[in-house]
Amino acid sequence: MGKFVTQALIEAGFIVTAITREDSTNKLPSGVHVKKVNYNNKPSIVSALQGQDVFIITMHVAAPPESQNILVEAAAEANVKWILPNEWGLDPLEEEMQKDIGLGKNKLRDHIESLGMNWVAIVSSFWYEFSLGGGPERYGFDFKKKEVIWFDDGYTKINTSTWPQAALAVARLLSFKVLPEDEHDKSVTLSRWRNKPLYVSSFNISQKDMFDSILRVTGDKGSDWKQTSENTKERFKDGWQQMQKGDRLGFAKMMYVRVFYPDKAGNYEERRGTDNEALGLPKEDLDEFTKIAAKASEEFAYH
Repeated sequence: MGKFVTQALIEAGFIVTAITREDSTNKLPSGVHVKKVNYNNKPSIVSALQGQDVFIITMHVAAPPESQNILVEAAAEANVKWILPNEWGLDPLEEEMQKDIGLGKNKLRDHIESLGMNWVAIVSSFWYEFSLGGGPERYGFDFKKKEVIWFDDGYTKINTSTWPQAALAVARLLSFKVLPEDEHDKSVTLSRWRNKPLYVSSFNISQKDMFDSILRVTGDKGSDWKQTSENTKERFKDGWQQMQKGDRLGFAKMMYVRVFYPDKAGNYEERRGTDNEALGLPKEDLDEFTKIAAKASEEFAYH
């Protein structure tokens, strides 16, 4: 996600500084200021964050929770005012879903506020390209075997976002002025999302909609694919048991199938709406990103 956010910010004219590990060999885009830090040495992070208005955190989902705490505390010492924490996912207001998956990100948000900073949680659900082409544990599709597992009947709609859409949302959000000029100023401001979620979406679709797109871009017929179905709650339990045995794919199975529950927790567009219009985000072409997913599936190792 960091790559896409960085590019969107540069294109929007922002001055972007990337902090990275001292031993990192990642090549960052031209125009990005790079500051290398030691994550075990908080002063090095504080120094890197001096003079910054916003700190955007993009970390691997498996990164230790304390890593973000260190970053946030360093940001507070550097007088950073706004944090976009490592959210990029599911609706934080869906308490039952959050409890089932056990992400517990509310603690970090509370910590940010306690340190006198503001946060905006970017809610973008799962990445469409990655999730569609990333194997059956995600959206249920196996391109290599031409197999699909319907979660319940396959018609439950969820929100899902592309990487470019979520990145553009960040750039548009940070382009707004922080506060209204006065009580008569009705323009959109950053403060509208102060300590709140921001809902971004590319598509509000079901597995059946995804499959229709796959057939359009591949030229396959539905009969070319083996189609089975699983009960969402039973699949969740199976994922849990896999995870208890040390198989990390079990966690992916749990996390993904939970958004397809009949409670519609994964359909935040229906339950809360999205902020796409306020951000001026474009409508995207589903088939264009299905093609990207299909191509990515050729390189992806499922196991």
